[in-house]
Amino acid sequence: MIAAVGLPAFMVQLDNLVVTTAMPAIRSALDASIGDLQWIADAYTLPFAALLLPAAALGDRFGRRAVFLAGVATFVAASAACALATTAGALMAARAVQGAGGAVVVTLSLMLVVASVQPRQRAVAIGVLSAFHGLGIAIGPVLGGAVVQGLDWTWIFWLNVPVGVVAVVVAGALLAESYGPPVRLDPGGMLLLAAAIFALVWGVVQAPVHGWTSGRVLAAVGAGAVLAVGFVGWELRAPAPMLSVRLFRSRAFSLVNSLAFTLNVGVFGGIFVLAQFFQVVQGHDPLEAGLRTLPCSLAPLVAGPAAGWLAGRFGAVPLILAGQAMVTVACCWMAAVFSTDVAYPALAVPFLLAGVGLGVSYPPISTVAIDAAPPDAEGMAIGTNSTVRELGVAVGVAVLVSVFASYGDYTRAAFVDGLVPALLTAAAVVSVGLGLAAFLPRSRTGE
Repeated sequence: MIAAVGLPAFMVQLDNLVVTTAMPAIRSALDASIGDLQWIADAYTLPFAALLLPAAALGDRFGRRAVFLAGVATFVAASAACALATTAGALMAARAVQGAGGAVVVTLSLMLVVASVQPRQRAVAIGVLSAFHGLGIAIGPVLGGAVVQGLDWTWIFWLNVPVGVVAVVVAGALLAESYGPPVRLDPGGMLLLAAAIFALVWGVVQAPVHGWTSGRVLAAVGAGAVLAVGFVGWELRAPAPMLSVRLFRSRAFSLVNSLAFTLNVGVFGGIFVLAQFFQVVQGHDPLEAGLRTLPCSLAPLVAGPAAGWLAGRFGAVPLILAGQAMVTVACCWMAAVFSTDVAYPALAVPFLLAGVGLGVSYPPISTVAIDAAPPDAEGMAIGTNSTVRELGVAVGVAVLVSVFASYGDYTRAAFVDGLVPALLTAAAVVSVGLGLAAFLPRSRTGE
């Protein structure tokens, strides 16, 4: 059963990392600017982040299997549209639809797994599901490099079509339908949340281009904040809220979502800049660049399932602390050794350390978030945690690109000048999460 939901989750993760590796080729083929590249990444993130929590509500209401399969089909169709795009704008639009489908796949895959196992098996099951995510992360850069070098960048999207068709057939045959508590939908809450997240992320991703103090950025962030306050007020009064704001009264739930946000800000912001170093600075082709990321990308494939098993024996909090510490040290280590002509062996160990840290962190973060919620709110907890993570991705890319642009640029000589401050910023942000993790309660419920 886990394989049936893991294959589509693998596909979504694969696509994200493949696109990151292909950015230089896309920039050349579509004459895209650095702002266009950021939007090609964030056009996916905007609807993805906005729809994670609504996807959980739709799955509970209309059937998790049915909504999951619809999400896979949407993702596959949008992948074909991405491959057919001939302009940066067309690719952004198709990526936005991809993001909507990906939100459904990621949220419902975890919901289906949690619903199918006993609570005592949850940590291990989440760890196994994380292995599928890890496999996509591991293969993505290498496959992306091979495809871009040997074929064409459009094939990174065409490859999703056969994988997606197989995923629909397998999931349709093996998954049983399940539903959440019989509650009404909350369309007002869905619209307010989607609008708030869209405005906030739009403002953040515009900041590197127009400046953090520009009128459009401040207006978007301000509008997002007002909409977010409106969403909270709506949910407090709604008879059947999409998100019970009272979940955040749990110290464990509030802390684990906060540190999930800081982890993704540091990690994915760093990845966006770091992934292009080997091509822009050291002149490697896309395949060679992808192979050099393997120590970081393969490690979560092994560390994820191991973390699920260890969390069941020793608790989630020690693993979260260890994982965040590893990522912080790895970012500082890389910042210390990076130069235009740095030898690859000097980077392999911190790459591996960062990968192990990620693999150790993510499964117990999910476990704590779900265990902190009552059984009838597990879908809310999953959707909330996924939403917070994706907000971290968008904010991380925007903030670290801004830091990079403040100190460097895409010329070979100046790239490292921007990369090192970006990595140190990533380390500082992740270290905030490390501090928050120290205050997590050691009980399973977090009460």
